[in-house]
Amino acid sequence: MNISLYDLSVWVLPLVLAITFHEAAHAFVAHRLGDNTAWQLGRVSFNPLRHIDPFGTLILPAMLLFAHSPFLFGYAKPVPVNFRKLNNPRLDMVWVALAGPATNILLALAAALTLHALPLAPAGSAQWIFDNLKNALLINAVLAVFNMMPIPPLDGGRVAVGLLPRPLALPLARLEPFGMLILIGLLILLPLAGSQFGLNLDVISAILRTLTGYVIQAVLFLTGNA
Repeated sequence: MNISLYDLSVWVLPLVLAITFHEAAHAFVAHRLGDNTAWQLGRVSFNPLRHIDPFGTLILPAMLLFAHSPFLFGYAKPVPVNFRKLNNPRLDMVWVALAGPATNILLALAAALTLHALPLAPAGSAQWIFDNLKNALLINAVLAVFNMMPIPPLDGGRVAVGLLPRPLALPLARLEPFGMLILIGLLILLPLAGSQFGLNLDVISAILRTLTGYVIQAVLFLTGNA
């Protein structure tokens, strides 16, 4: 697989910005709602080095890419949140979790709006700017949709735990230590196993791609790019 320096230049910047803003948003909202754990650790920051996990953000996606995995994903350093310190732990946990995907949607909207300014860009850099903005729209839409899967420790899982009645929330919360294993099983191992028997078991990825497409269409419509 040939990846040029140009490819890296139009993918890395929007990816790093999307991850950085996503994690900083979690930390900022947690701080505003009473928990200063992430604040004290310097996670309310736009410095990517404070949020990037060398394995989860760089090595794992690269390994999946070169292995031709049916789905690519990774993760940043988790933002530490002491939910007991929040003013209203169950409800505030929902707001903290929603902050990341909501920020990605805002970044997608910003990227789509900036497309209207492309005619003002120098001719020599217009294509590079366009590709960065296009990829920023895609990456932020993917992050927003993926993170809203109702599986802890993803944001959607924590939203579900905060909103569901306790008899349903508690069993779901107990899945958090196994969340990454469940994701790897659903997104990578299950499709690979199905392919050995001629079966298409890539159902979750297909749903995520469809939902991401709807989000992108909505963003383009709202920003006058449809």
